[in-house]
This record gives sequence, structure tokens and C-alpha cells, in this order.
Amino acid sequence: MIKQISYDISAHSFILDSMSKKVDVEGYIVEKANPKQKVLASNGEPIKANELGAIIKGSEIFVKSDLISLIELSDKLAED
Repeated sequence: MIKQISYDISAHSFILDSMSKKVDVEGYIVEKANPKQKVLASNGEPIKANELGAIIKGSEIFVKSDLISLIELSDKLAED
């Protein structure tokens, strides 16, 4: 069973903070303990907070909100 939490952009800080992440001055999601280390999306690229579409449960796989990334996520979840 897939469980999800939906929220709007105003909750980004709270959600990221609970995962020891924050947003840097350029808008990228970074590690709170090491702000120079950008969080990578499932495609291996740094991800900005306004691009965040999903965080896969039980991991720290961040998925961009673009159509290709969401289709790939859907395909992966269908396989599991």
C-alpha cells in the first residue's frame, strides 16, 4: 500500500527540517549539517525546493515535480 502526505509549499521548511535538510540562498535543498552538500534528485541532479514533487517513503530519494520524473516514479512504484 502506498501512503502519502500531501502539503503545499508553505510546509516545505517544516518537512525538510524534519529530514535534517534546509534550503540554501540559491533555493537548492541541502544537508543541514553540511550546507555545501546539495541533495540530489532521483536523476542525480541537485534539486531546488520549488521543484520537489515527492520524497519516497523509507528513504531519502527526492523526486522532481516535472512530468518525466513523476512518470518514472509511477513506473517504479508499479514494479514494487
